[in-house]
Amino acid sequence: MALLCTAMAMFMVVMMRQAAIDHGFEQLLARAVTMGSQARLQIPDLAKRAPDQTIQIVDPAGVVATATPDMAGRPLMSQVHPDVDAFAVTHTCDGQVFPGRCRIVLVYPFHRHDGVWELLMAAPGVPWYVNSELLVPLVAGWALLVGVTAAGSYRIVSKALEPVCDISGNLARITASDLGHRVPAPRYRDELRDLVETVNRTLDRTQSAVQQQLDFASDASHDLRSPLTAMRTQIEEALMDPHHADWLRTANALLESVERMQALIGDLLQIARLDTGVTGNREAISLTELVQRELDRQPRKVPVHQHLTPGVNVDGERIGLTRLLNNLLDNAERHAESAITVTLELHPGTAVLLVCDDGEGIAPEQREVIFKRFARLKASRVRDPGGTGLGLPIARQIAQLHGGTLTAEDSPRGARLVMRLPLAPAPRQGGSS
Repeated sequence: MALLCTAMAMFMVVMMRQAAIDHGFEQLLARAVTMGSQARLQIPDLAKRAPDQTIQIVDPAGVVATATPDMAGRPLMSQVHPDVDAFAVTHTCDGQVFPGRCRIVLVYPFHRHDGVWELLMAAPGVPWYVNSELLVPLVAGWALLVGVTAAGSYRIVSKALEPVCDISGNLARITASDLGHRVPAPRYRDELRDLVETVNRTLDRTQSAVQQQLDFASDASHDLRSPLTAMRTQIEEALMDPHHADWLRTANALLESVERMQALIGDLLQIARLDTGVTGNREAISLTELVQRELDRQPRKVPVHQHLTPGVNVDGERIGLTRLLNNLLDNAERHAESAITVTLELHPGTAVLLVCDDGEGIAPEQREVIFKRFARLKASRVRDPGGTGLGLPIARQIAQLHGGTLTAEDSPRGARLVMRLPLAPAPRQGGSS
C-alpha cells in the first residue's frame, strides 16, 4: 500500500508538473503569437522591455536584430529552426546561454516583406517538485496516509485474507499506461475466483477501449491538422501583401478547408455517439419506403437503378438507417463510372440491401480495410481528396448496432456492398373473443 501511495504521489506530482509546463507553454505561445503579429508590421525595440522577459528577434540572415536587456550580446537561445508554418519548443538546462538555470525556449517564425524572421522567447523551467507549497502538504499527506494504512492493515490482515492481498497486489501493478497485466485466478473455484475472472474481463474491455481511443485521437488529430495547416498558410500568404492579395480566391480556398473540417467533425461526433452505444428511438420501419424516399429525395450524378422488394420491414432507428444508406450511396457515387444499382431483397428472417457500382471495384485483400477508420484506398484519395475515410466505418457500426452486418462481397464489376438486418417481428394476431 505504501508503494501505491508513493506511486499516486509521484503521479500527482508528474501530472501537476506537466500541467504547469503546459500552462507556461500556452502563455509563452500566446505571447509569441501576439508579438509575432506586431512584429510583422514593425520590429519592436526590446531594449526597453521589462527585465522579467527574455526575448530575441532574429532576421532572415540569422543575426539578432533586437533583444531584451538580459540577452543583449548573447548567442541565440536555440539553434532549432522550424518550418515556416510551425514552431519549435526546446528545454535547456545549465547551457551556455542560461548557466545554472533551466529554461523553456519557443522558436516562432513569422513572415515579413524581406523574408522569414524568428521570434525566440524563454520562460523559466518547472522544477520536479513544481513548488514548495505543493511539496510540503503532499509529503505530509502521503506520510499520514501510509501510516494510517499500515496501522489498520496490521490489525486487520490475517491468514484468511491472504488471497485478497494477492489480488490487490496484482491490481496495484496495473496502471493506465500498462493495462496488459491480468490478475492470476485462484486455484479453487470460489467467490474469489469469480471476482478475479470478472476483474480480468473488465480489464480486457478497458484495455480495448483505451487503445481504441488512443488510435482514434491520433488519427483524428492527424486529419484535422491538414486543413488547419492549409488555412494558416493561405492566410499568412495573403497577409504578406494584403493590398494585392486576391481575397476572393483566399476566401474560397478557406471555405473549402472549413467545409472539409466541418464534414470531418460531423463524422467524429457521429463516431463518438456510436462508440457510446447511444441511438435514437427504435420503431418498426418500412425499409422499402425509406430507401425509395432517399433515392427520390437526392438526385445523384449518375443514374441509379433500383430493384426494391415491397413490404420489407425492420426494427430500427430511422435517422441512423438513413445515414447508413446515404453513406453507401455516396461511396458508390464516388466510384461509379456510369451507374449505381440499389437492390432490396427479402430473405428468411433477414432484409438484404445491396448497393453496387460499376467502378474499379475492391480487391479481396482490401475488403476489410475499407471499414477501418480513416482508411482510404488509393482510388478514393484520387477521386475525392477531401474525404474523411469515416463513411463506411460509420455505416458498418450503425448496421452492427441494429444487430446486422455490412460487408464487401464479390461482384463481376465494381464494388458490391451488402447490408443484412434482421426483420421486424411480425405483428401478433388479435386474441379470440
